[in-house]
Formats: sequence, C-alpha cells, structure tokens
Amino acid sequence: MIRSLVAGVKRAFGQHRPGRRLPVRPDDILLASYPKSGNTWVRFLIANLRHPDQEVGYGNLHRLVLDLDISVKRDFDRAPRPRMVKTHGSFDPRYRRIIYVVRDPRDVALSQYDHLRKLRKIDDEFPMEDFIGRFLTGKLDRDLGSWGENVGSWLATRSHHAGFLLLRYEDLLDGTARELTRVADFAGLPTTPERISQAVERSSADKMGKTAKSGGWRSDLPERQVARIEDPWGDIMACLGYQLVTRDPRSALKSSLIGLLAAGAAGSAGECQEEVFAGDTSSVPSSLPKQTMIR
Repeated sequence: MIRSLVAGVKRAFGQHRPGRRLPVRPDDILLASYPKSGNTWVRFLIANLRHPDQEVGYGNLHRLVLDLDISVKRDFDRAPRPRMVKTHGSFDPRYRRIIYVVRDPRDVALSQYDHLRKLRKIDDEFPMEDFIGRFLTGKLDRDLGSWGENVGSWLATRSHHAGFLLLRYEDLLDGTARELTRVADFAGLPTTPERISQAVERSSADKMGKTAKSGGWRSDLPERQVARIEDPWGDIMACLGYQLVTRDPRSALKSSLIGLLAAGAAGSAGECQEEVFAGDTSSVPSSLPKQTMIR
C-alpha cells in the first residue's frame, strides 16, 4: 500500500524512472553501447561540448546526457532538444538516430573483470576461465545479453541506415577531436574547433578519474581465452577492423551473416565491399579482406 502510494507520488511529480517505457521523440538521439565500451567517456565529451559553461561531473551527467536507468521523467521533459539518451540495451526500433560505441571484446572482457572485482561482485581470485564463460553466454547481466548479441543486434539492423553512426573506442583514443567532430556533425550540434578542443580537454581520463587504454588483452588475457572470444565472434570483430590472432579473418567472414550484411546485396559472402568500421581507415589490419565502414 505504502509502496504504491510512494510510486504514485513520484509519478505525479515526474520523479519516476521511465526506462524503456520512455515516449520517444522523432529527434531523440540514442547513445548505445555494451558496458565498459566507452559510453561514459562519450557522454562526458558530448556534455562538455554541448554545455561549455557548465562543470560536468558524475553528479549531473545523467541530466546533461539522459540515462534510461538513472534519469527521472522530469529530466527527460526538461532536456533541450534533440535529447541525447544513453542505453546499454540491445536494438530498439523506436529511435531514428543512433550513435553506437563499440570496443574490442577482448578488452571489454578484461575491463569488466577488473570492474567487478573492484565492486566486490566477484572475488579477486575468481578464475578468468570461468569469467570468460559467463561473458560469452551473457550471464554477467541477463538483461543485456552478451557482447556479440548486443553489437550484432545493432549492426544487423542499422548498419546501412543514414541515421546510424558507429564509433570505435580505439579510434576515440587515436583521434578524440576528430571523432567528436563526427558526433557533432551527425547530431547537428553547433560547434567550433575551439569548443571541440575544450570538450576534449575537459573530458580527459585524468579529469574523469579513469584510465583510457586499448590492447591490454595482448598481455593480460591468456591465448586460450582469446581464442574462446574469437571463435564465436570473429566474424563481427573482423568486420569491425579488430585483428584476429587465433582465426583467419577471411575464413571468419566467408560464412558470416555480418559479412553478408556489410557487403550489401551486390556483395559476395567472401568479401566485404563496403567499409564497415568507423574512424581512420589507416588502422585496419592489412590482412583483412577489402571491406570497411558501417556508417
């Protein structure tokens, strides 16, 4: 009885969390990613770019770039348009414009492992082999599923849409200002080189209290665990420009549904004819078939 009363009061004053029940507006922009893929960093970049006169921090980030799991209905109602909305969820057909942030799943696995140990959700000595098993099957969070399910749901449904922008975490590290400019152009945000530079500086890893890096899996993830990740997801990884070390990327793409989608109707199963990864194409391994960028 009391819970129902409290819930009713919160709803009356717009203090409830709408989650995926949020009514979507035509100009909303969804910022989606699998956890530990750089979503928080991108939100800081966007918030600092869009609100140069405000100090952006963890305390107000969910009001500047709305979070479906944290922001309350009143935050959504008061937000300037276009609203920027964050999610870790899989494909949602209601949004017309999506920015999707992707990161090498081998690094995502390591980042999640370290994060969950810091939160004491798993023991410090929890076996990496058991953790990778949970990571692959999506048992870390049954509501979100696995990395492959999450990434695949967006690439398979939106990769050829004009309203889809793919950002690779690795490209953000390599050229933050360049990638933020792409975001601003996509979202129609007025900007200048000076504002881009300021947003990048204010969103640095030091300012956020985080460490930004990539490729840690090469030294910290046993080869057997690397192979376990590449075996089911090598096709998606190769199309995204992530170099495989335990599988031939050509064979991974040959029978890949993702490869067929990336190639388009006129393509063949063995060759991606369009560019399917975001950012600077010079970072693509030369051993990859002629493919490239999901726009």
